[in-house]
Amino acid sequence: METGGNGPPKPIWNIVMVSAIAAGIQFGWALQLSLLTPYVQTLGVPHVWAAFIWLCGPISGLLVQPIVGYFSDHCTSRIGRRRPFIAAGACLVAMAVFFVGFAKDIGHRAGDSLDNPTKPRAVAVFVTGFWILDVANNMLQGPCRAFLADLSGSDHKRMRIANGWFSFFMAIGNVLGYAAGSYSNLYKLLPFTTTTACDVYCANLKTCFIIDIVFLLSVTITAITTVKETPLKSNGSLDEGEGGSSEPFIVEIVTAFKTLKKPMWILLLVTCLNWIAWFPFLLYDTDWVGVEVFGGKVNGSSSEQKLYDDGVRAGALGLMINSIVLAFTSLGLEPVSRLIGGVKNLWGVVNFILAAGLAGTVWITKVAEAWRAKQGPQILTSPPTNVKSFALAVFGLLGIPLS
Repeated sequence: METGGNGPPKPIWNIVMVSAIAAGIQFGWALQLSLLTPYVQTLGVPHVWAAFIWLCGPISGLLVQPIVGYFSDHCTSRIGRRRPFIAAGACLVAMAVFFVGFAKDIGHRAGDSLDNPTKPRAVAVFVTGFWILDVANNMLQGPCRAFLADLSGSDHKRMRIANGWFSFFMAIGNVLGYAAGSYSNLYKLLPFTTTTACDVYCANLKTCFIIDIVFLLSVTITAITTVKETPLKSNGSLDEGEGGSSEPFIVEIVTAFKTLKKPMWILLLVTCLNWIAWFPFLLYDTDWVGVEVFGGKVNGSSSEQKLYDDGVRAGALGLMINSIVLAFTSLGLEPVSRLIGGVKNLWGVVNFILAAGLAGTVWITKVAEAWRAKQGPQILTSPPTNVKSFALAVFGLLGIPLS
C-alpha cells in the first residue's frame, strides 16, 4: 500500500481523530480474542474446529489488506482515497458483529433445538459473520494506517507521532474490550439481549458487540466527516502533488523476497515460529483459564458451567492486564533497547520471556489440577487466590514480548 506523499503535514488533531478509529477496531478484536472461542463451543463446535474458524484472520490479512490497499491507492472518489474504504469497512464490521452476536437467536428461529448441544444453523450464521468480521477489520485497518501516512505528508517525525497515537488508541480499545468481556452483568444495560435461546453469558457477549457497533460507528463517522481528504485525480495524481508507485503491493512483496539476504530469512523464520507460539495462546487463553485453571466445563452441570464462565471472565481480566503492560512497555522499548545494547538484544530477550511465559501456563495447569485432586471431584469451587494470581501474572508477563 502506498503510504505517503509530498503534501504538507496536516494538523495533529486530524491525526488524533483518524487514530481514534483504532480504538473501535481493537475493541472488537479484544472481544473476539476473549469471548468468541468459549462462545463458539456453546454452539457445539469442538476445539479443533474452532481453530479452523480462526484461520480467517491470517488468510484475510494476507489477501484483503494488499487488495484493498491497491484499490485504495488508485481510488478516484470525490470524497478521497481512504475514506470510502474506511466507511465501507465500518459498515461491514457492524453487520458482521450483528450476525455473530445474534447467531443463537437467528439459529433458534431457523429451527435449532434448545435441547441439542450442537446448533448447526447458529454455527452457520456465526461462521459467516465471523469471516465477514475479519475481512472487514482488515479492510478497515489498512486504509486507516494509509490515511495517517497521507496526513503526515513526507514528515517522518509526524509519521512517528501518528503511529504513536494509533498504538495508543489500540491499547485503549484493548482495555475497553477486555474490561467489557470480564464484567458479568453488562447484559443488564440491555435487558432485551437475554432471550430463550441466549443465556446470560450469550447476552453479555451480545451486549458487548452492540456497544462495539455504536462505539466504532461513532468514532468512524466523526473522523471521516471532520477530517478532509484530497481526492485523487483521474490521471493518478493528487491535487496537492502527492503520488506513489502504481505497482501492486503483492508484486512489491514478491520482488522484495527475491532480494532478501540470509540474516533476513533467519529473522523471518524466527518471527514465524514466534507467531506459531502466540496463535494458540491468543486463541485459547480465556478458554484455558476456564477449563484448566478453574476446572469448568462448557455445557456441563450448572456448577461446572459457572466455573467456566468465571474463568473466562478472569481470562478477560488477564488480557486487560496484558494490554496495560503492553502499552507501558511500548513507551519504554527505545530506552531499554539502548540500555541492553540495541534492538537485536532486546528482541532476543523478549523471545525468551515469551518462552518462559508459555511454559508457565503448563506449570499453572499442573498446580491447579493438583489442587482439585486434593479437594475431590465432588467439590467444585474456584481455585485458590495464588493460582489465579499466577495465571494473571502470566498474562501480564506476556504483555512484554507482545509489545
